[in-house]
Amino acid sequence: MDSNLVIQPHPGGQAFDESQVPLYYSRKTADILHKYGPGPRVHFHMGLFAPGATPNTTVSQRVLKCRIIESQEAIVDHAARSWGAYATPPGSLLDIGCGVGGGSLYWAQEHGATVTGLTVAAEHVPLIEQFARQAGVADRVTPLLADVHEFAAERRYDAAYANESSGYMDRARLFEVVAKALKPGGWFGIQEHFVRRPEWTEFIDGYYKTRLGTLTEYIAAAEAAGFELEQDEDLTDRVAEFWVQSMAWNTAELDRIEDTGTPSVWSRERLRESTITHGKLFRIWRDHALETRLLLFRLGGGN
Repeated sequence: MDSNLVIQPHPGGQAFDESQVPLYYSRKTADILHKYGPGPRVHFHMGLFAPGATPNTTVSQRVLKCRIIESQEAIVDHAARSWGAYATPPGSLLDIGCGVGGGSLYWAQEHGATVTGLTVAAEHVPLIEQFARQAGVADRVTPLLADVHEFAAERRYDAAYANESSGYMDRARLFEVVAKALKPGGWFGIQEHFVRRPEWTEFIDGYYKTRLGTLTEYIAAAEAAGFELEQDEDLTDRVAEFWVQSMAWNTAELDRIEDTGTPSVWSRERLRESTITHGKLFRIWRDHALETRLLLFRLGGGN
């Protein structure tokens, strides 16, 4: 981390401890693979459901898992279509905060992009490499252990992508880095959650070790770095159902452990905590206390 970089406090006034982010994702890896795997495209973000859809949850755990994974794939594909990636695929893409590589593999497999995926969790690098080999795109996906705040690339990428990762970053620095990394006219697509009711900020930030911000903050940081907002799509109502389905999977996992005695990578305590929290998160999203949006920014200087 650049010693001159000041990480802004979240609206609740607490300082953000960026050192907790790699630790958080390292501890989550086994959980992520168990719930959202086996891959090779494994995602750790919310998913998209059809407008008004409320699929029943009295189904098997297998069905719940498939439904969750399909929704995660759906939101990535929806973003790509909305941002014009099918009509004009990016030749090169920077995936910022790539997790265990689900998005990186998507862009390489579905759009033929050459992808650089940035992660702060060291153990994710060989995992992404393994998944890329399984998916047949090892030549197009390069995971890097790197902090985006210190990432230095100039005019190298046609596009950049940050799926529920920008909340862990200093927004001003993020847009500065991406502005330098993109070719003139390149685009920066973001999927993120934005604060509407500040009283919930401390709860969300504490649970996910993040520092979510406001839409106004993002737009200001983007404009300062030379970006223009091209698209802003509110998907809050279509992602809220994700918490219901995820909560149902947690409950099914608890039942499986208790009925069969088969161990899980999730402890009973962790599953119970997660299930209770998901109920609260569903209410937060349902009431638009936080909003999930897809933003597309365009860098000036293009044709």
